[in-house]
Amino acid sequence: MRLRTVSTWALAALLGTSAVNHLRKPAFYYPVVPPVLCTDKGGKLGVMTRHRWVLASAVPEALGAVCLLVPSKRKTAATATALMFTAFTAGHVSALRRAFGPNGSPQAQRIHMLRLPLQVPLIAWALSARRP
Repeated sequence: MRLRTVSTWALAALLGTSAVNHLRKPAFYYPVVPPVLCTDKGGKLGVMTRHRWVLASAVPEALGAVCLLVPSKRKTAATATALMFTAFTAGHVSALRRAFGPNGSPQAQRIHMLRLPLQVPLIAWALSARRP
């Protein structure tokens, strides 16, 4: 099996695992949802609760996982996955800002300082799956 194929399958496995984890342990993802989007946090752009945002974000991850495994859908799925990771970066920036705010903690600072830079290799990984 070619390395690119193994890499694409590994990305699909990561996305699938993450989608399942969103449903099993949603609270883990709460800090990454910007409060401005949450009705339960008084967000100006709030359309859903933080919990529903986390559950809803499992959908594109699961779809990406499945579509990456279908050769005819792979390029589109890889592009969409890279865009999804790019969009999620805003949530990671928001979480990092709050971690250094008045209600932040050293533990939250460490976690979000590690999570934010991970978006770059994830985006690059998704883009690499676009190639045949």
